[in-house]
Amino acid sequence: MSTAQAARHRVVAEHAFRGMRTVEHVFAVPLDHGDPGGEQIEVFAREIASAAHPAEVAARLPWLVYLQGGPGGRGNRVTSLAGWMKEAAKEFRILMLDQRGTGLSTPADRTTLPLRGGPDEQAEYLSHFRADSIVLDCEAIRRALGSGPWTAYGQSFGGFCALTYLSLAPNGLKEVLITGGLAPLDGPADRVYRATYARLAARNAEYFAWYPEDRARVTEIIEHVRASDERLPDGSRLTPERFQLVGNLLGGNTRVDSLHCLLEDAFTRGTDGTRLADAFLTQVHAIVTRASNPLYAVLHESIYAQGEASGWAAWRVLDEYPGFRADAPEPLLLGEMVCPWIFEQDPALVPLAETAQLLAQKSGWGALYDPAQLAENIVPAAAAVYRDDIYVDRDLSLETADRVRGLRVWETADFHHDGIADDGEAIFARLLSMVREQ
Repeated sequence: MSTAQAARHRVVAEHAFRGMRTVEHVFAVPLDHGDPGGEQIEVFAREIASAAHPAEVAARLPWLVYLQGGPGGRGNRVTSLAGWMKEAAKEFRILMLDQRGTGLSTPADRTTLPLRGGPDEQAEYLSHFRADSIVLDCEAIRRALGSGPWTAYGQSFGGFCALTYLSLAPNGLKEVLITGGLAPLDGPADRVYRATYARLAARNAEYFAWYPEDRARVTEIIEHVRASDERLPDGSRLTPERFQLVGNLLGGNTRVDSLHCLLEDAFTRGTDGTRLADAFLTQVHAIVTRASNPLYAVLHESIYAQGEASGWAAWRVLDEYPGFRADAPEPLLLGEMVCPWIFEQDPALVPLAETAQLLAQKSGWGALYDPAQLAENIVPAAAAVYRDDIYVDRDLSLETADRVRGLRVWETADFHHDGIADDGEAIFARLLSMVREQ
């Protein structure tokens, strides 16, 4: 079992608006929890409570810590209580973290990482930014807030973190809810990508059956950008493989149809298909750049690494699925795959290319999960598994569920990876009732 000392803590602001109260917290935590007296970094968190509770009542509500998807994503910025947060705020104070390196926490990006030294120093620094460190940050924060065991809600990568929490510090947890985030407990990363390429191919087929005209449009765009110098708003070139990343929109019920709206905007009318429209290029850039979350790309495959090096698993496994190659006759759209070429093409990632290469080659990663502890788990836990999820494979999720004692599973085909954006209130309420029934 891992322990963490209480973090140093300060409140920087408090606000009330649109039916909620917020308190902004900053916590000082060790960069390396194995060296608590060493370098410290800051983690920002926003406390959110419903204004329906009188202030003195809200101050006594139990805590729910939200573990954000990603990796490398900051906490959600909300201006009113809606979705799952509206439901949760009926009985919890929600703590929305900017996980280390993101948002208003001590940043880790192309401007700050070089201040630490060269690629070797940057890679060593970033080795402390995985789920195990995030969980120990949570424990240090929980102690600083004076909370007993609290409720954790993990979405996507946040669910991976919740499994790490159950492995390393279960005494800090009262109950755990997970949506679209049951990670495989064992490596290598290759099997993750074999599963997700297969599901993504099926999702491509489903989408093109709905919008058959888009099959030819995708091929037309890819052929066009291969032959023409089309530039995104940041000045970088839109390449065929970079355009394929718009397939990220396939990973949800709430946004899959927006892919069709994007594609119909592709070419500027009146140019006989010779130029892509500015509106289209602007929308594509928002999807394919990692300027706002560079750690997503730099650390993505490390979330699956336990001992072995990831070695650009998604790129290697792509050879087994030639339909996803940009030079295929009718290329399929890609999803959550990070390939080395992105560090040559995205200006936000170019300065981090050598660092990313070192992390891809790194072996000796520590264990993220404790299978023996999970097999003896006593913390009430429930997970929503989305049957056709293209990001977190259903079969691998159920394999993991079978290895976590007492974990209750709700398997559904009604939602995709973005289920909590689709009907977050109902999903949260169902999972909470499942853990409370145990």
